[in-house]
Amino acid sequence: MTKFLLSFGVSSLALLHAAQAEARTVCTLMVDVETGDILHEEGDCGSRTTPASTFKIPLAVMGYDSGFLKDAETPRLPFRAGDPDWGGANWKKDTTPESWLRYSVVWYSQRITHELGASRLSAYARSMGYGNADFSGDKGFDNGLDRAWIASSLQVSPGEQVAFMRALVLGRLPVTQNAIERTRSIVERTGIGRWTIHGKTGGAYPRRADRSFDYARGWGWFVGWAEGEGRRIAFARLTQDERRDAVSPGIRAKKALLEEWPALLDVAR
Repeated sequence: MTKFLLSFGVSSLALLHAAQAEARTVCTLMVDVETGDILHEEGDCGSRTTPASTFKIPLAVMGYDSGFLKDAETPRLPFRAGDPDWGGANWKKDTTPESWLRYSVVWYSQRITHELGASRLSAYARSMGYGNADFSGDKGFDNGLDRAWIASSLQVSPGEQVAFMRALVLGRLPVTQNAIERTRSIVERTGIGRWTIHGKTGGAYPRRADRSFDYARGWGWFVGWAEGEGRRIAFARLTQDERRDAVSPGIRAKKALLEEWPALLDVAR
């Protein structure tokens, strides 16, 4: 019976992946928060790439631990002329820590990174085991505080993402418990049956040699943790596009993982 359920789960996942053929699944990783046991691992979960906006979760931990961020509503910072605005209307208004994560506001991240500085950011990332902790930015452009995490110098693997999420859920990061609790409280939640999925999307595009972006090869992330049925699971999904799509690769990575969640649970039991 167990063999049948496993085969059924794998077959279901294969069909769902086929339906998402515009993006290749680089890695799907699920780990039991309490034990650290790997429940499901598919693909290359050890190679590093840009974290894109998933970096906002560790950045929130850093912001709260440093005292720059106070609570879910403070500081409320205004949009300024010249700030990144490609995210639309929700980026062009006053933003709080909670709305920063909800709408993935790049300029709010930049306020935090400029406040902390590259040395402190690197020290935090190293202490938390978050990727290569490199905030130098694009070589020769001195832009690390503006975009190190967006297809630039900061690189992290799915395995490192999951290890960070597990430590966040368990309260084992080398920061104050206040920083951990406040960060967990502002991460977006989605209900799937008897499960609550806490997570953050991220999307970015590789640069070509002429520094233009390759919009047909976008990376998509969805990382976080799930709680349900008396269990807690830390997870990461990383995809890379096969062709250009009007929808952000991170949004599509999240949508695919949520659709696959019941089948993934069958495999992970």
